[in-house]
Amino acid sequence: MFYIVLAFLWISTLLYVIMGGADFGAGIVEFFSRKRAKSRVGKIMYQAMGPIWEANHMWLILIVVILFVGFPDIYTIASTYLYIPLIILLFGIIARGTSFGFRHYDSIQDNMQKLYSKVYVYSCLVTPLFLGIIAGSIISGRIDIHATNFMDSYVHPWLSPFPVLTGFYTIAVFGFIASIFIIRETGDNIEEKNYAILKAKQMNIICILLAIAVFIVAHNNNIPLSEWLLGNSVSLTCLILCLLSLIWMWYLLLKKDTYFLRIIAGGQITLLFIAITYTLYPTIIRLKGNEGLSLLTSGNEKSINYLGTALLLGGIFIMPSFAYLVYGFSKKKFW
Repeated sequence: MFYIVLAFLWISTLLYVIMGGADFGAGIVEFFSRKRAKSRVGKIMYQAMGPIWEANHMWLILIVVILFVGFPDIYTIASTYLYIPLIILLFGIIARGTSFGFRHYDSIQDNMQKLYSKVYVYSCLVTPLFLGIIAGSIISGRIDIHATNFMDSYVHPWLSPFPVLTGFYTIAVFGFIASIFIIRETGDNIEEKNYAILKAKQMNIICILLAIAVFIVAHNNNIPLSEWLLGNSVSLTCLILCLLSLIWMWYLLLKKDTYFLRIIAGGQITLLFIAITYTLYPTIIRLKGNEGLSLLTSGNEKSINYLGTALLLGGIFIMPSFAYLVYGFSKKKFW
């Protein structure tokens, strides 16, 4: 049952990064669009995200439930020492959802729409920023469970160059995913399609530059990121495949052939996720002093068995329902 629970945790996290990334990335692309294009970009984004935005946080809920029930030590450490970025993350999720809903479904069209739009785009920036900060904090080894003061316990673990830069990298990745998603939604409008392709190129270049910066900062802060990703055959293979798919993607962008772009972008995220999780497994949180919390030792066998059974039974209803939701909201093929 342990590996069933682990599979649900891994898949839920990956799907939240890809689909939630496209969701939040919609606001990021809108934020960085030129003023006269913002309105049209917002409408295209709404059409692109319609099939998935309603259900994105199902994956986040699954992650929280799995950690809370199956791995309480990991849940406790993360929610205690990273509670400040977690609270900001939750506020961002709430602000994004409510502002999106009011902006598109409010029966009265007035100046409040401008406020909703501002809340929407800024929450779409803040949320992935702190999601990346949390991820960077978890692997940076800065969480100090023996700290004796507030700053060392609750601020320094996440307010440092590597987690913050990881947060900005996450913003770029989410913007890239969303920009790829919207290309096919432009239909036969050549001007909109060219603009969407331009945004995809820009966001991808920013992703590459920030990725290089993340490696440099990791090296300067004694975080062995290069060793993790280049030090084993699985992670190295994933990076090579990711690089090859990047070349293929740019070829398609230059040719303005959009058919496989969503699959390629999703594949790139999946390959990167495999690379980093494979090399870190079974450690899920690195603590200060070369300590770590392992998935193998943080769970209770009885709880894991019950949780695995519940996930298997729930999956029978969740996956078909999610597939039907995507089908029902999509006016054309999702991929």
